[in-house]
Amino acid sequence: MGWAVIDATHRDPKAIAYGCITAPSKTAEERQLSLIHSGLSHLLKQYHPDAVSIESLFFATNAKTAIAVGQARGVALLAAGQAGIPVVSYTPLVVKQTITGTGTADKKQVQIMVTRLLHLPSVPRPDDAADALAAAMTHAYAYRLKRKLI
Repeated sequence: MGWAVIDATHRDPKAIAYGCITAPSKTAEERQLSLIHSGLSHLLKQYHPDAVSIESLFFATNAKTAIAVGQARGVALLAAGQAGIPVVSYTPLVVKQTITGTGTADKKQVQIMVTRLLHLPSVPRPDDAADALAAAMTHAYAYRLKRKLI
């Protein structure tokens, strides 16, 4: 599961930290979810974010993948809820539109734009970390716009 922390207090968001919470593939499912939960809980305590931005589930043709993603997403919601941090969800389409200008962008296009917008020296790896940065930036831009409209 990718994660990212950005500072969006200035005009241009800045990447603070990002990465992935991983577990060996042969790890029991319940242990993988436990590792995700403890990893996210640790990150939430360490960085004290104002909000957690997460991609909403989308229809997937592979039911096994959809279930695994749904379980990991549920664990992320639980960790944020336990920490008292509000969660906002954005569809993959909205994230792509926000970061690249088109909802049909592929992963590589999103990664390139995340790298450019955050002035990173290289494309964030693994891919899930770049996705997490994109979701965080989507909320930063949406929140900034919302504050200006109110």
